Amino acid sequence: MEAYPRADGPHSGPHSGPHSGLIEAAPAAAIARLSSTLQAGLVGLDALVERLVVSLVAGGHVLLEGAPGLAKTRAVKGLAAGLDVGFARIQCTPDLMPADITGTPVWRPDRGAFEFVPGPVFHALLLVDEINRAPPKVQSALLEAMAERQVTAGGVTHALPDPFMVVATQNPIEHEGTFPLPEAQVDRFLLHVVLDLPDATAERAILDLVEQEGRQASAAAPVRLGAAEVRAARAAAAKVHIAPALKDYIVRLVMATRAGSDLPEIAGAIEHPVSPRGTLALAAIARARALVRGRDYALPEDVRDYAVDALAHRVGLTWRASAEGTTARGLIARLIDAVAPL
Repeated sequence: MEAYPRADGPHSGPHSGPHSGLIEAAPAAAIARLSSTLQAGLVGLDALVERLVVSLVAGGHVLLEGAPGLAKTRAVKGLAAGLDVGFARIQCTPDLMPADITGTPVWRPDRGAFEFVPGPVFHALLLVDEINRAPPKVQSALLEAMAERQVTAGGVTHALPDPFMVVATQNPIEHEGTFPLPEAQVDRFLLHVVLDLPDATAERAILDLVEQEGRQASAAAPVRLGAAEVRAARAAAAKVHIAPALKDYIVRLVMATRAGSDLPEIAGAIEHPVSPRGTLALAAIARARALVRGRDYALPEDVRDYAVDALAHRVGLTWRASAEGTTARGLIARLIDAVAPL
């Protein structure tokens, strides 16, 4: 892997970190502090914590999927507790209206004019709980906010805060009163993270943690990251070096989902391959993950470890593949094994 670290500059090489030439110490330290705060309140969810932090640094949105009780909401509230930015939560229901999220113009008789009253989407961190319970109109209203960081109401466009991040949750085991997310919206999520049930060791640790929290007084609030620090971390991540060989690796992973690839058994099972947005997502994730790990260069593992969560929700399988029991996540996992870094 020596070919992947930056080859120029006095701070290049496998030992470069937050004090190297490209990454300033302050953003890397702030992100490390946020990660530690999150991990302290969650058991067995280190991978989820890192994915939330990486998505924050990369400027992307996250879709969390898992059965009830897997700490999805707790994780997002923990992220909000570590950030000194606006936070709002939307509990989706089938009767939710777009204006309940975006806001609406309200007539002010004393002024003789309409005044826009912003909705919860005008917060830097937005938790959309059980997003698949929201009707298609609401999901479409979220699409503009997620894709363009703006809301249009009454013919007027309003900019959203910077930073702006949506974390949505969905429950895969309930289907009554749910609406499948359209492909266009699912594609706007940087990561689709699927949570599994904990093992016995983690389950016992969860029990001990909750009992301990119930007995102890609330701890002092941790030092929180402000919007300026989040923007500084994003600027630092943008400077992370991605070697040409790693860019080629990202492109080869994406191209393997398309017709005419060198892996016909994989591409043949895909009806809708990954678009260039998937390529850009992997590059952004690699840079952000490198910053979170204290490096000023990205490695193949930064791409490989996140490829399933970054690409699986961007492909559509053929009806034959689905009928044979193939899943998008399983297919991307096979692709990762078949496509090796140069």
